[in-house]
Amino acid sequence: MNILVLCTGNSARSILLECLLRHYGTGRVVSFSAGSKPAGQVHPAALSLLHQNGLDTDNLRSKSWDEFATPGAPKMDAVITVCGNARDEECPIWPGAPVRAHWGVEDPAAAPEPEWPTAFQSAYTVLEKRTIAALAQPLEKLSPSDLSKTLNEIGTLQ
Repeated sequence: MNILVLCTGNSARSILLECLLRHYGTGRVVSFSAGSKPAGQVHPAALSLLHQNGLDTDNLRSKSWDEFATPGAPKMDAVITVCGNARDEECPIWPGAPVRAHWGVEDPAAAPEPEWPTAFQSAYTVLEKRTIAALAQPLEKLSPSDLSKTLNEIGTLQ
């Protein structure tokens, strides 16, 4: 199952969820992340937190969602937005018409720099809980409507 995680800047929340899905979903989920207006680099606090938790950060980069709307791009089964801006933006037409879900989380990068460790840890904790809850479900076997319902319900977990 291919899952694309979207956020406006693709530097913090979407990167965290991409890594969490990759880590916990090995063999079941292939995760990607992108942004509508990519920041151009992964936030250093996100990288630091991922390293502290032993998650693989190789090949992470802030990139445009346009990469995933081109011929030859991987077909997505689900697209999860993690910020309100990305949820409300007009998305490209994704090959395969994937299910959409929203897992909104406060932007840790918007916190004052001295609060980054706490803000990033908070976002990470919520996204990790949602990742584990999602992967406890038989995602690959759900109909598109059931997959949408399940992922959106999981997106409300705190």
